[in-house]
This record gives sequence, structure tokens and C-alpha cells, in this order.
Amino acid sequence: MKRDVHAQEGVPRKEDTVFRHSTRALVVGLCALVAAAPAAPALAAPAGGAPPPAPHTADQALHAQTLADLTTTMEGEAYAYAAYSLFAAEADRQGLTAVGRLFRSTAQTELSEHLREAATLTGTVGSNAANLRQAIDGETYEHQVMYRRFAEQARADGDLEAAELFSEIAADEGRHRDAFRTALTVVTTGHGTIPAPPKADVVPVPAGVPKVKAARTKANLDTALHGEALAHAKYMLFAAHARQTGNTALARLWEGTAKVELHEHLAGEAVLAGLVRTTRENLRTAITGERNEATVVYPGFAERATAVGDTAAARFWRDTAADEARHAAAFQKALNQLR
Repeated sequence: MKRDVHAQEGVPRKEDTVFRHSTRALVVGLCALVAAAPAAPALAAPAGGAPPPAPHTADQALHAQTLADLTTTMEGEAYAYAAYSLFAAEADRQGLTAVGRLFRSTAQTELSEHLREAATLTGTVGSNAANLRQAIDGETYEHQVMYRRFAEQARADGDLEAAELFSEIAADEGRHRDAFRTALTVVTTGHGTIPAPPKADVVPVPAGVPKVKAARTKANLDTALHGEALAHAKYMLFAAHARQTGNTALARLWEGTAKVELHEHLAGEAVLAGLVRTTRENLRTAITGERNEATVVYPGFAERATAVGDTAAARFWRDTAADEARHAAAFQKALNQLR
């Protein structure tokens, strides 16, 4: 998992009003459903067949606050993709296929349009070597620090199931780091073999209440969920770049690791967090988040970007806010039809 789950100073985190932008502990390294959920889409060719985001260049320099806000945006959009995919699977289980389709189509927009555009603005995707170094840093932090600390805290608070999961994920992240280190040696020297991709142990995520009791464990699960979602999204972008550069073995490694982050790590955390509820509750959660982004979060980001002259970023947030307003309206209509 890896990621830049940065809790940026000055970035609004509406924990009580928006489910995708919540406060969390500082996590270093920008980065991240169920068996019934669709396979994560390859980000190499969204509608129109566009190539993956281009690496950041000097003429794309952005103000530090704009970059921080774009990081928050990527994290939120990646989490929305993951959550909506889970919500879609639950709607399908309830026989609400139209709602399932709505959640899936919205999830696709969040991932392949909104997150992708933010990644282009930030220059998230670099060379294959740079992408590997970025991931190694994130995996190392999670393996050595974050998940070990989460496990210790959960154990101290009596949340033993969470402690076990956090410990297992910490071990996985160490293996991911080692695989990426080997891949980096191959990429930089031209010698050796890219490791085979890991296989995800898919975890189903039924509707349910939280299975942890401590507020600290719940907060740590929230941090972990957002991080895993972002890692998945970034690794799929890195995979698209690897394929574009002709390195299919590296692309497979990215894709396999992304699946572990999403279908195994995030899914296991989602079960403990009680992320998925009834479809009515899931729709209400989505409506709250979309409305907050449409009326508060993204307009605020756009205003800040405009003030420092980052007009492309400001335009992106205004356009995205309009999309989120349409999403909120569509979810509201779906909820009304269930009553």
C-alpha cells in the first residue's frame, strides 16, 4: 500500500459531514472489494483511449497549497471509487440492480476521470524507476511504522481482530517493498527478472456494523482505508505507464499488487469498519459526501487555486464540483425511488 495519505495542514477534512475526506494521522509517501465487485479498470485507456497521465514537468509547477489540495482530492476520489464499488455489490445482493449500476458508473467517473485528472495536474506518474522508488518509500513506512503501530494500539485497546489484520498487512507491505526493490534493480540495470505479481486473497464485504470498539482503532481503520484506496489507484496508473513503455512484466506486478491493496487489504479493513450498510444508508452516505464536495470542498479548493494563479487546477475543481452535484442528484433520485 503506500501512498500519500498526508493529512495536510490547512486542508479541510469534514469527518462529520463527508465520508471521503476524513482527518487521519500523517502518513508518508503518496500513494492506497469484494468478490462480487467488478475488476478494477485499467487506467491506461479511459473513454477516448487517452494515454496515462504524463510525468510532471517544470512548466507545470503549482503552489504548495494547490498540490496539497490535489493530494486530498486524489485520496477522496480513490476512496469514493472503492466505497461505491462496495456499495454497488451490496445493492446487487439486495436485488437493486439499477442502484448497483448507478454506484458503479459513478465509481468509474471518480477513478478514471476525477482522480486521473488530478494525477495529471500533480505529475503523480513519473518514470518506471521513479514510480518504484515512490512505492518503496510508502511500503517501507507502512511495513515498519504505520501498521505495526496500528496493531500495537488495537491490541492495547482490546481490538484483537484489528490488531491481527494490521499485523498481517504490515507483513504483506514488507513483501511488496521487497518485490518493488527487486523490480527497481531490474529497471535500472537491465539485469534480472521482475517478480511475479502477488495474488489477492479476495475478502467479501457484506453489510454490517463496525467490529471494533475503540475510537482510536476506528480512526486508524479510516486512515488505512483511504491509504489502500489511493495505493490501488496509483498502482493502476503506474501499471498503465509501464505498459505504455513496453514493460509488461512490471505492469503485471503493479496490477497484482493493486488488487491485493483493494480486494484484500481494503476489503478486510472495510469489514472491521462496518463501511457497508443497507443500500438506503449507503445512498445517504454518498449524497452527503457528494453534496459537501460540490458546495464546500471543491469550490474552496478552486478559490484557493485561483488566488495563487493556478487556473488549470481551479478549473478542474469547478468542473468536478459540477459533476459531484449531478452525482448527488442522481443518488437522491435513487433513494427517493426506494421509499
